[in-house]
Amino acid sequence: MSRIYNSIHINRPIERVFDFITTPANWPQWHPASVSVSGNTGHSLLPGEKITEDISVAGRRGQVTWLVRECSAPRRWVIDGNRKDGGRATITYTLSPHPDGTNFERELVYTMPNALLAVLDWLIIRSRMKADSAEALRRLKRLLESGGEIS
Repeated sequence: MSRIYNSIHINRPIERVFDFITTPANWPQWHPASVSVSGNTGHSLLPGEKITEDISVAGRRGQVTWLVRECSAPRRWVIDGNRKDGGRATITYTLSPHPDGTNFERELVYTMPNALLAVLDWLIIRSRMKADSAEALRRLKRLLESGGEIS
């Protein structure tokens, strides 16, 4: 099992940040691995709702079905993902108010579907995913603080 953790301060109200990041239609705008999303993606998802995301990680494309496991708006949101190849992931968003905005924490915990991919994860994939995750939060901050978000 691998874990990638990132955090960032965003100069926007907690409710605005939460609504934007929990609306899957917005993910391709800020996360480099998110190619596209499908399903009912145009709103902040609630527990039990599912969407499908096409991703590209370390040059490897795939599809993940995400299920919202927990939603405690505007502070916590947890989704579980399954790939057709057997890979699994959980993403947890934790937000806390700050006098001039929001502290956003993102944790990704995942397992690879087989021993070969586990070795590749250790050698290559994890470092690229860490870089993508850090870049995602930088993009998110720029997007939200510039007022450029669509929803």
